[in-house]
Amino acid sequence: MESIDVDALLATLPARFSEIPARIAAHDPQHVVLIEDERRLDAAAFVWAIDTTALQLSQAGVQGGDRVMIVAENSVAQVVLMFAAAKLDAWALLTNARLSASEIDAIRDHAKPRVVAFTVEASKDAAHHAERLNAQPVESSIGAWHWVIDKTVSPEPVEADPARQCGALIYTTGTTGAPKGVMLSHRNLLFIAAISSTLRHVTPTDVVYAVLPISHVYGLASVCLGSLYAGATLRLASRFTPDAVRHALAEENVSIFQGVPAMHAKLVEHVQTSGTPWHAPALRFAYSGGSPLDAALKARVEALYKVPLHNGYGMTESSPTISQTMLDAPRDDCAAGDPIPGIELRFVALEGGDVPTGEVGELWVRGPNVMLGYYRNEAQTRATVTEDGWLRTGDLARLAADGALHIVGRSKELIIRSGFNVYPAEVENVLNSHPEVLQSAVIGRPVEGNEEVIAFVELLPSVHTLPADLDAWCAARLAPYKRPAEIRVLAALPAASTGKVLKHKLRDAL
Repeated sequence: MESIDVDALLATLPARFSEIPARIAAHDPQHVVLIEDERRLDAAAFVWAIDTTALQLSQAGVQGGDRVMIVAENSVAQVVLMFAAAKLDAWALLTNARLSASEIDAIRDHAKPRVVAFTVEASKDAAHHAERLNAQPVESSIGAWHWVIDKTVSPEPVEADPARQCGALIYTTGTTGAPKGVMLSHRNLLFIAAISSTLRHVTPTDVVYAVLPISHVYGLASVCLGSLYAGATLRLASRFTPDAVRHALAEENVSIFQGVPAMHAKLVEHVQTSGTPWHAPALRFAYSGGSPLDAALKARVEALYKVPLHNGYGMTESSPTISQTMLDAPRDDCAAGDPIPGIELRFVALEGGDVPTGEVGELWVRGPNVMLGYYRNEAQTRATVTEDGWLRTGDLARLAADGALHIVGRSKELIIRSGFNVYPAEVENVLNSHPEVLQSAVIGRPVEGNEEVIAFVELLPSVHTLPADLDAWCAARLAPYKRPAEIRVLAALPAASTGKVLKHKLRDAL
């Protein structure tokens, strides 16, 4: 792995990620930095849009330490709003517009944002939320957006130290079903942006296909901020469709494509079934992350792309990158790559104490990528990050003799569906809230390049609810990626004498 002077890199990072656009503009004001369909923004126009949007937010009362909730899908308006919030030292609370009404409301109730912004032109789902919450239109040159202002909320203290000031707040759903807001500092995000773009040799000549949601940390830190930090052009895509990716690779000089395994699998399938010729003249490399990568998929992708499919591993709480395969050393296996420079790893036995090198233990991580903590949840923060800064990932892993990290399994019951985290308890809570459901159990089922959510349901005696009814119930209460791919009604769920459902028996049944 190439040598990076991490101390020197940290010393050269700006204090806030909001300084990135001005740095690009100072170097080349006419350089195109954002492309969204027919809209193109050069660096000078990008800076102007951020400044005018920051002024609008300021006039609405936004100040340092406030939360600005951005309900969006990938778009120019979303990126500008994010930088504008950060310019005011507010926290950019990035939220996927595809979440359900109850999910959006739970995040809003917990974070108490000063402003909720909806990118109504770029996202039909954002428009639906805006209408539901009676959001008001805002004059804008970056695509229509609406807002709701709350004058009753209180700002958090502003920290001058970029390692202490929260730059982005990203909600993941905890095992209890309650939302957890991961506070990522400016230094967290800039460290990953700088490391990832340096290791990948990203330059201003690169065009990066940005379809991974910027409302999630992989799309935010590695794709969006990493690309802009290096001065590259972001080709924004609000949703993944295989034909749009194929066209962008063929016609738009896309040189970098990062996705979850399911995206790569669907693109390969599309090309093979449609008979469309593959043409990606500028593609330098492709990366996979967000879910485990399997060898069969990796081989099929590489046969089509004609470049290595690189792999990586991380989590929201580590901003996200922990390891990645290196451009100059692609791997034949599906290891998660080498730990990135500047971080430390430990492998801890379940009973405590480090395991011998090469053996499996729970992975702990320490470094400039570890989150500030969970917002308004000190107990959960203390349970996840030790006093001396070690992040307990909850994942089981080992370090191979060649230095590569192998993720063996999850000590939690987390299901990763198309790169998104799905916690069984959250889906179970929704199913159990149905008036005719006695209890439910949700597990993940591996499918090629992905995982499916499978639900087993035990109904109350004498009722005859159909799985289709439960599908509709879930559809109204869960984001699409959290909904079960299959719901099986059982006469009784397998249980121990204590009444605890035995999920391993359900896995065996699958």
